[in-house]
Amino acid sequence: MNEEKVISLIKKDKWMMEILETANSLNLPDWWVCAGFVRSKIWDTLHGYSERTPIPDIDVIYFEPSCLDESEEKKLEEKLLSLKPNIPWSVKNEARMHLKSNMSPYSSSVDAISKFPETATALGVKLDNKGKVVLTAPWGLEDVINLEVKPTAYFRDDKEKMKLYGERVSKKKWESIWQRLRIHHN
Repeated sequence: MNEEKVISLIKKDKWMMEILETANSLNLPDWWVCAGFVRSKIWDTLHGYSERTPIPDIDVIYFEPSCLDESEEKKLEEKLLSLKPNIPWSVKNEARMHLKSNMSPYSSSVDAISKFPETATALGVKLDNKGKVVLTAPWGLEDVINLEVKPTAYFRDDKEKMKLYGERVSKKKWESIWQRLRIHHN
């Protein structure tokens, strides 16, 4: 599997394309649907699952430094819910999320994705201005395709962040859903 195959899987998935089209309708700056939305599709496919595994939320991120008010994100979630009410939308402006994570400011949504805890989750997709599916994978696709859960360098190089990474992967219990995963703890 490679980037072209991942994009092809998404394009063939009517539900995923509807999610991307709905998120695109908001015309948000530097937007992506990220994390489990992409990762779970890859892992489900690699495990041969015919049914989609449940996703706790659909993460829509964007980057707008001129408006850091969290209430704007809630309004956007409400708008998405009005368009697709059965989807557990989660909208975050990455221009403010560094404050929540006690990090240096991000320069873009892709910069924020690169600072997600796991390489296999540091993924995003969106539609470009021509409706073409675009994939970002700041740490590459190798780990997600090889069913490996590893910390991003941003987490791996910091003892406190590694503690958070360990707690997160333990809590997620991904290996109970995707049995072939290998979880790395360093």
